[in-house]
Amino acid sequence: MNEVTQVAAVSDAIFMTENIWIMISAMLVFIMGLGFACVEAGLVRAKCSANVAFKNIAVPAIGITMYALLGFGLMYPGTFNGILGFAGFGIGDWANPASFTAAYNGHFTLFSDWLFQAMFAATAATIVSGAVAERVKLHSFLIFTIVYVALVYPIVGSWTWGGGWLSTLGAHGFHDLAGSTLVHSVGGWAALAGVMILGPRIGKYVNGKVHAIPAHNIPLATIGVFMLWFGWWGFNAGSALSGDPKATSWILVTTNLAAVAGIITATLTSWIVSKKPDATMALNGCLAGLVAITAGADVVSPLSSWIIGAIAGVLVVGAVFMFDRLHLDDPVGALSVHLVNGVWGTLAVGIFDITGDYTLGTQAIGVLAYAVPCFAAASLIFLGIKKTIGLRVTERQELRGLDQSEHGQEAYSGFQIFSNM
Repeated sequence: MNEVTQVAAVSDAIFMTENIWIMISAMLVFIMGLGFACVEAGLVRAKCSANVAFKNIAVPAIGITMYALLGFGLMYPGTFNGILGFAGFGIGDWANPASFTAAYNGHFTLFSDWLFQAMFAATAATIVSGAVAERVKLHSFLIFTIVYVALVYPIVGSWTWGGGWLSTLGAHGFHDLAGSTLVHSVGGWAALAGVMILGPRIGKYVNGKVHAIPAHNIPLATIGVFMLWFGWWGFNAGSALSGDPKATSWILVTTNLAAVAGIITATLTSWIVSKKPDATMALNGCLAGLVAITAGADVVSPLSSWIIGAIAGVLVVGAVFMFDRLHLDDPVGALSVHLVNGVWGTLAVGIFDITGDYTLGTQAIGVLAYAVPCFAAASLIFLGIKKTIGLRVTERQELRGLDQSEHGQEAYSGFQIFSNM
């Protein structure tokens, strides 16, 4: 074998390896759907858990379909004005053989690229599902998901990941490796709009007092958190968009250090405040640490990642109490995990960045740039649905439980599910 042939063989081997890595990462992000389903189903009441499970299988179906139809073209429009562009319907130039060789981007094929990005689109809408659980009409939620994933998520995503105006802001642009803002806060702002417009569950706030509505299956929620944690390895390390040994291993270390720090501080904080360790707080502490590190896992040190996760663990506990005081009913803590810590993690890039490329000011502008349009767009969609086909189930349906009223079935067939559970 001559020298030219050897170089080509090595190049092909590297391309194949990196393509396998991005496909595995896509699979890991996909399995996060199971994690979300288990977490949300476990944290709601038994009489609504089948409904939550249904939404968590419907959301990726909708998200992946809409991303194939037009989301990919909106999010990666090529040369555009930095605000709105459209590369066309479908999955790019799939008829071009170069889309399946190293000529595409040097690391993986067009289809692997699309598959990985489509999993992110499905994740953003899943965040909303838990926050509005137990009182939203199923068909109304599905319509919201279609519109939000098809239009809002890819358009605002193009501003950073698609080469839009935020990617060129300041000296080095706004930085969000895997979506503390672009996925988690984009979903979190929509969740906040939904919670405000829907109102709280019946019996949650009575005479100004907060009444706890306990989760029905903590072990199921725990399984879900472990699945999400596992999937996050692909979510973050896959976002290196290559199989570079240093980049991927660095991201995996910082990601996991933030997760364990979140567990520790959320547990300690809830123990101090409530006098007993709350299992759900520990679970959400893990997720909070993961959300927070997602923006800067590639540009912060291992020590800084632990600090970011530790602060996230404290924030998530405080946020749960804050939202309850504001009478914003979020059955699974999605606002505290994804919105609050999505914002924190994005700002943390400007505080702990070891490269010197990213500033707190630029990161703050990015947070606001997503907060305003995402909250406004989600509010308009929810209000439009509310004024036309209705957004919330009836009081009788809510008390009966959405499993029976929306699906005519029980999550635990043969067991009596009382209306006050």
